[in-house]
Amino acid sequence: MKKTIATALAAAFGFVIALMWNSVVVGGLKVVKIDPTLDTFTVGKWFGYLITAIVLTVVMVIMIILVSRLGSEK
Repeated sequence: MKKTIATALAAAFGFVIALMWNSVVVGGLKVVKIDPTLDTFTVGKWFGYLITAIVLTVVMVIMIILVSRLGSEK
């Protein structure tokens, strides 16, 4: 029971962290003049989002790998 509660709390904390990072990423996109709302759909805007999503995913995966390596060092 305690393990289940701990897992649920960890997931909740992760969700809060993800919400905060969402604001950081959206703000960063606005700073570099990328509209994060996509109100008017065009193929060009969609393609821009696709490229941005791929780049951000690769960067985040690399960061996760680096952090996990730092965390596993003895």
